[in-house]
Amino acid sequence: MVGRLYVVSLPIGNLGDITLRALETLRSVDFVVAEDTRTTRRVLDHYEIRTPFRSSFYQGVEDERADELVGLLRDGKNLALVSDAGTPLVSDPGFPLVRAAVEAGVAVEPVPGATAVLAGLIASGLPADRFCFDGALPRKKSHRAEFFTGLTDEPRTTVVYESPHRLLETLEILADLLPERRIVLARELTKLHEEFLRGTAAEILHALQARGEVRGEFVLVIAGSESRDGDLDEESAQSILSVLEAEGLSKAAVQRILQVVGGVPRNRAYSLAHRSSG
Repeated sequence: MVGRLYVVSLPIGNLGDITLRALETLRSVDFVVAEDTRTTRRVLDHYEIRTPFRSSFYQGVEDERADELVGLLRDGKNLALVSDAGTPLVSDPGFPLVRAAVEAGVAVEPVPGATAVLAGLIASGLPADRFCFDGALPRKKSHRAEFFTGLTDEPRTTVVYESPHRLLETLEILADLLPERRIVLARELTKLHEEFLRGTAAEILHALQARGEVRGEFVLVIAGSESRDGDLDEESAQSILSVLEAEGLSKAAVQRILQVVGGVPRNRAYSLAHRSSG
């Protein structure tokens, strides 16, 4: 009988955030597959779980160790995949194993729980009905600037992770590119020194600079762009498109007119211009 792969969420800080189902699963499986066994051992010891580990599964060894672990699953062993904190695969290792298990016909069962993405989002005070998560920000300053430029017309709330070593520089970039945008910085979520800083990027940057050294783990939540009062509704946009098409204008010209004259966000203007002319 083929085994089952459980993808188990662990606490992101406060050990009380583990679920009863996660504890039951970790006790019942044959092996725990951890990103770092030393980190996970602290959690297991806290709850007196003695399930043995099998192959640390960290970034860089995932592909080569996935086949071995799928072999165990095929032999009937049940495995619990965990990362150092939070939910596996969400900016953490694990995807190659889950993909290989699915391709091998092995059942993959999620055991949901804590994740810094949602913890930061739901307490931010920014809209949570539509959001996008983009993982850890790029290391290079130019790539981060490019990323933030792409948020100019993004209507959804955006959630990202950032290192304390790059945080001040990142806020400087945001203050330059999106100076009026509402920002929430969540620090040390669920831990003793948890806090939320809210304001513009410049305001938060000033507050952190006054502290000196920046420490902790950070989730950055960025408000979406707000539509201007003069933005076109769908019917008006289509009427203008019909006129522009009749004039034989290029797609680029149509897009530009919709943005400048109609106040249509860039992404929507692009979509309308290309949809209209095929």
